[in-house]
Amino acid sequence: MRIIVAPQEYKGTLTAEEAAAAIADGVHRTLPEADVEIVPMADGGPGTVRAIASMAGGEMRTCRVRGPLGRPVEAGWASVPDGTAIIEMAAAAGLTRLAEDERDAGLTTTYGVGELVREALGAGARRLIIGLGGSATNDGGAGMAAALGARLLDARGDEIPPGGAALARLDRVDAGDLDPRLAGANVIGASDVTNPLCGPEGASFIYGPQKGASPESVRELDGALENYARVIERDLGVAVRDVAGAGAAGGLGAGIIAFLGAEIRPGVDVVAEVVGLRERLNGADLVVTGEGRLDGQTRYGKTVAGVARLAAAAGAPLIVVPGGLGPGWEWALSVAAAVEPVVAGAAAPVPASSLAAERLSDTVARAIRSWRPARG
Repeated sequence: MRIIVAPQEYKGTLTAEEAAAAIADGVHRTLPEADVEIVPMADGGPGTVRAIASMAGGEMRTCRVRGPLGRPVEAGWASVPDGTAIIEMAAAAGLTRLAEDERDAGLTTTYGVGELVREALGAGARRLIIGLGGSATNDGGAGMAAALGARLLDARGDEIPPGGAALARLDRVDAGDLDPRLAGANVIGASDVTNPLCGPEGASFIYGPQKGASPESVRELDGALENYARVIERDLGVAVRDVAGAGAAGGLGAGIIAFLGAEIRPGVDVVAEVVGLRERLNGADLVVTGEGRLDGQTRYGKTVAGVARLAAAAGAPLIVVPGGLGPGWEWALSVAAAVEPVVAGAAAPVPASSLAAERLSDTVARAIRSWRPARG
């Protein structure tokens, strides 16, 4: 029996690689003769770099860049032998880079993301995959653009300061000195959301509050991004306001479209393509996937939903083993042979410890035993 194990990270508990190893252990405890293939997955958020690097022969690298408030941070990225660089914006400008009382969507910047892009270009990357998730920013990628040579100017011709709030003062964009190496690069934004840049479903209203924005600040930030979109369309000839995914990562999606010529794609599809998941699923007898929390949002661009779609296309039954369940999780019953949470009814994964892997392994073994009689 051939079984594919393809989970994403269990946030705050296990990396995708650790989760995959625990799941494989649970499979082997029940089906000791099974041929188990591990394929760590991600959807553009945290864990994307490691997932791709581990499966595609990538080399992990680090460089020193500006964090979301300008402090130097060590940010990791990966290079793959075919000339692809994988970058997570959160490595430079993520919420995890800030203490909770430091969150300020009006001041935080993606400048460090631009520095990562510059580093990757300098290493010879011809294709860049940028994971758009976990951001602390709401600057529309303006900081990234500035790091790559763009000038964002106010009405007096002065460069505006970092942060999303300053975009309200943006009067002109000059991309004449943008890094010329970008012209030869293919850039893909890997996102697990489809939000537009502006409006009620845009970056500011949907994600601003978790980045420290008050209701009043959210409205101001949305107005600033509206101005940003208008100036970009006028000066660069690129319409970004309503593009699906432009609002990802505080509008970084819009920034990479406008300044890098990027295409925004579902992150799970990008990762699956690079690691060859579709091909690996051919002839599989079973697929096991999971994440920290399975809920109603999981069906929209998240790893479990993407793996479920590919498993169905391959004709392989699916078992989903999440850390816990949240509202709306029942959708998964229509795509999986079994849904077996580690913590039944829990709204969060089990605590981060060696116990997490042990309990995940136990849960998988139980799920496999239940599945075997059901399939006759």
